[in-house]
Amino acid sequence: MPLSPAITSIQSYDMESADVLVLYGITGDLAKKMLLPALYKLTERSLLKVPVVGVAASDWDDAKLREHARQAVVDAGYEIDEKVFEQFAGGLSLVNGDFTKEQVYGDIGEAIEGMGFAAHYLAIPPVLFDKVAAGLARAGLNKNARLVVEKPFGEDLASARQLEVELERYFDRDHLLRVDHFLGDESVEGLGTFRFANTLLAPVWNRSYIDNVQITLAEDFDVADRGSFYDAVGCLRDVVQNHLIQVMTLLAMDPPNVADPQAQALEKWRLLHAVRTIEPEDTVRGQYQGYQDVPGVKPGSTTETYIALKVFIDNWRWAGVPFYIRSGKAMAVTATEVCVQLRRPPAELFRGLGHDIPPNLIRIRLEPGAGIGLELMARKSEPGQLPVPFPMGIDFERVLGGQAKPYENILNAAIVGDSSGFAFFPAIEESWRIVSKILKPDTAPIEYQQGSWGPEEAATMAGEDGWHAPAKRLFADEEIQSGAPTNPAR
Repeated sequence: MPLSPAITSIQSYDMESADVLVLYGITGDLAKKMLLPALYKLTERSLLKVPVVGVAASDWDDAKLREHARQAVVDAGYEIDEKVFEQFAGGLSLVNGDFTKEQVYGDIGEAIEGMGFAAHYLAIPPVLFDKVAAGLARAGLNKNARLVVEKPFGEDLASARQLEVELERYFDRDHLLRVDHFLGDESVEGLGTFRFANTLLAPVWNRSYIDNVQITLAEDFDVADRGSFYDAVGCLRDVVQNHLIQVMTLLAMDPPNVADPQAQALEKWRLLHAVRTIEPEDTVRGQYQGYQDVPGVKPGSTTETYIALKVFIDNWRWAGVPFYIRSGKAMAVTATEVCVQLRRPPAELFRGLGHDIPPNLIRIRLEPGAGIGLELMARKSEPGQLPVPFPMGIDFERVLGGQAKPYENILNAAIVGDSSGFAFFPAIEESWRIVSKILKPDTAPIEYQQGSWGPEEAATMAGEDGWHAPAKRLFADEEIQSGAPTNPAR
């Protein structure tokens, strides 16, 4: 997808640009896997122009941190350019200390003294967010600064609101950013470009022409060594309440009247405010066979590793159109894809056989390999043959060039002051409200086989045509390995 914002090609920032990035938890897993490699790539792209001060409870020195950063870049699969890495490492330094002790905040103050506006990025457990914010305030480091916090933002509506109240005691809402890394994904951000920059689509993007919308985030791997973390979170909180609801919002929202981050945030809120609270009967929860044996998973755990939802949006554009959302671990494939099913033509050209002809589909692949595909009907030359789906589409990476990784965009936005790539708190409130009735289910999840499409009970959820599995072929010259559709008839 293009590197430009979703609505406009003119880059505009609504917050102060930072003069230093202070990265808390720089020795942690998230920093190693995502943040340090992203900062290296920003340096390579000449976008990282500020020093990075890491903060961690460790006994490392600057040299050890730079060695760690080098290994993180290598482990991420990048070939190191020594000149680029020298520039990156030259701006790295480390402050050691316990986040719960006052001393560390004095040391941070000394490390960034005279540097100007600071972006404090918390890549640490959420239980420490308010403690770090309070420590920064007591040291006067909340002035001329903003706070950036990683997900999850709360574990339900009440805790999210409480966390917001706590953080706003020290940083006002204009200096507080909440990360949802899907919003830094260019293929997700590009949904706005796809919708609002193409007049061809606008007339059909409503209840008159769209039968249903399906959003799938499938992973063919299990929870591996993350049992303790995952068992406390589950699929709904991990990816649905935040990531997939964000995708649904971008697919369904109306265009903002002006190209402004706040206007865009308001339209997202308006859309989410119209979404019905999901009822338990519109939900199927699953747990893959063998999950109970994962180290860190509590005996008898009822945490879901799969969930499927039916969602309705009660506004003029979408009334009566179901949005189906599903996600799971240990599934048939790894893919994130949106499938928009159009209504069938009102008159059957092929009398008596009209419903046997598959509907037109618009597929938006987010990963692997972002792109857009259409499934239109074409007739074979043989007499008596029904029309068959003909795939056609665009591979964005092939056409537009390589994409920046999500955390490159997130870190750059945190530094330059672009709030459009972050979650808007009123929208977070609505997303927690939407899932509020299904956060604490009364029944245990249904067991499903690894490598499948989840519990059989979910197969009939997505209407008469069933779920549309991620395409085997999105582009005419491409072959993608994929499982069969959940509905055998498809």
